Amino acid sequence: MSPPDVVGEPVDSAARYLNRELSWLDFNARVLALAEDPEQPLLERVKFLAIFSSNLDEYFQVRVSGLKEQIALGVRSTSPDGLDQVEQLRGIRSRVEDLVARQSAVFTKEVLPALEAVGIRFAEWDELTDDDRARLSHEFDERIYPVLTPLAVDPAHPFPYISNLSLNLAVVVRNPVSGEERFARVKVPPLLPRFVALDKERFVPLEQVIAAHLSTLFPGMEVLGHHAFRVTRDADFELADDAEDLLAAMELVLRQRTKFGAAVRLEVDTRMAPDVLDVLVRELEVTPADVTVVDGPLDLAGLTALYDLRRPELKYPRFAPQTPAVLAGGDDADFFWTMRGGDVLVHHPYDSFATSIEAFVAQAARDPAVLAIKQTLYRTGGDEAGIVSSLVEAAEAGKQVVALVELKARFDEQANIQRARQLEQAGAHVVYGLVGLKTHAKTLLVVRQEADGIRRYCHVGTGNYNPKTATLYEDLGILSADPELNAELSELFNHLTGYSRPREYKRLIVAPTHARARLLDLIAGQAHPGGQITMKMNALVDSVLVDALYDASAAGARVDLVVRGICCLRAGVPGLSDNITVRSIVGRYLEHSRIFRFGEPGADDTEYVTGSADLMPRNLDKRVEVLLRVTDPRTRARFDEVLDINFADDVLAWELQPDGTWRKIPTVHGVESHLRFQELAVARAHVRDG
Repeated sequence: MSPPDVVGEPVDSAARYLNRELSWLDFNARVLALAEDPEQPLLERVKFLAIFSSNLDEYFQVRVSGLKEQIALGVRSTSPDGLDQVEQLRGIRSRVEDLVARQSAVFTKEVLPALEAVGIRFAEWDELTDDDRARLSHEFDERIYPVLTPLAVDPAHPFPYISNLSLNLAVVVRNPVSGEERFARVKVPPLLPRFVALDKERFVPLEQVIAAHLSTLFPGMEVLGHHAFRVTRDADFELADDAEDLLAAMELVLRQRTKFGAAVRLEVDTRMAPDVLDVLVRELEVTPADVTVVDGPLDLAGLTALYDLRRPELKYPRFAPQTPAVLAGGDDADFFWTMRGGDVLVHHPYDSFATSIEAFVAQAARDPAVLAIKQTLYRTGGDEAGIVSSLVEAAEAGKQVVALVELKARFDEQANIQRARQLEQAGAHVVYGLVGLKTHAKTLLVVRQEADGIRRYCHVGTGNYNPKTATLYEDLGILSADPELNAELSELFNHLTGYSRPREYKRLIVAPTHARARLLDLIAGQAHPGGQITMKMNALVDSVLVDALYDASAAGARVDLVVRGICCLRAGVPGLSDNITVRSIVGRYLEHSRIFRFGEPGADDTEYVTGSADLMPRNLDKRVEVLLRVTDPRTRARFDEVLDINFADDVLAWELQPDGTWRKIPTVHGVESHLRFQELAVARAHVRDG
């Protein structure tokens, strides 16, 4: 499958677009705002602080490293908004400094005191009692000291390699006999808890426990000082398109990511001595612009472990994903019979992934009438991945199992390699994506021998076949026995696994061959007075499609967008986007589904589209994506419901302003979409025609 000729980037004023990299930072700022919100449950605020840190880590490993690599290679170009790489890095630095300062402030000045007020305390070593210190010293001797390796830096010991995302102590020691000072590094073991528990609800940062025992690590030396630091490295390694063994090539990439990426960020605390900082900057080969000074603990991603405390009163009320009544029946549920009665829409995490998609694949694996199961797998999950276990069971039972496993799914490569080998050992046919493209589609096809002949059943969705993310990500999926749709999916799978020319389908819209052109046609079809375009997605980056939306707005169409993350379109700008609104919903769940509606809600000629692709160049030009034209009236009505609730939300929603900033929508009616969808899922669990 080869992409068509990519439409050239339009040449126009930088005022037409927002910068992609800065827009992503705006999204992470909206995540941080949840941590800053005193109305959020306390441990949820802790969780959002951890998510903010993890997001920023990945951003530097991939996006910032990419910009720096372009500069190093002498590739100078401008993004559609008119900024070159140097200007983008300058803007990123300024924005990150502000965001990190906000994060440190909310953690130290608001969250820590609030935690202490409910009995959860982060203690400094100097504040501990003698009994507490004795307990931690015993913990150090038994569990921490054995895995520490102090590394000296001198003519005989070159500066050690600092691994990606590792927390470290820079230690300055002096020989009391010679008076000579030396620099040493102690790595804080990543396998140990970020915060050491004194008891169930009192914690001490691990680096402080190590720092208090440095004399044990450097016996006979005088410890003059110690300073925490953390390094982020380039983790965006690409496979060579001509790799003969894709599996072996990906394993090499994973080793490179761990060991060889250039440093792109150095995090230090405010107390680091200037001479120590100079050593780190020099030896890590970074610039002062790459240094992030943190007024508080480093690596707050480690706060994730704190969320596991059994304090339900400090979290969102527990919600149990529901089984839609139409799929109810437990182990006796017959998905094939149900799907023959019409399409079934599942809305995760409100609808249970385990009792819908996983149960469907499990039934197909056990059913002796099932001949084949074909599936794309982008993020497979870990050992808990029930779908992979079902595919293994099906293959071992002699069914034809075909799995398109995407080895290049960033940061899930290792899990995908393990699942791919597990499937191969069971006898499944495993295809490792396509050369030059990532397979990002979310599709599943089951072929069954029935009394009246072969019948096929499918699932087309917006989310990964991953049980963990299915409880955290908001996604949509359609289970269908529609013959036309299933015939097209069969052709698509044959194209992806064999040799055939891609074609244009009626129900499916496939990238990179036809998706861009088809979406442009659908937008153009509404470019007139009274036209309506309503879209819900994760990201809007592609400048060609942004221009098409501008043109539709100028022609009199109403364009309303829900964009969770990056948005490069400018909304509500006079003469450019007068009729366009953009909102973002950020809350308990990660908004992940895509719905594209072209026309009036409910009208017969309105087009409804859903699937795996966001409106980004990488999705449209460099990935295998599957979008589905939705024809079932009940599913179309459910999509209208989802969009209506998204646009009514005035609790979680933000609105993009003409100047490119985001404004929190004031709460008037108190509509919180995530809670409303929970209520609807509970109701539908008791209504069979839901």
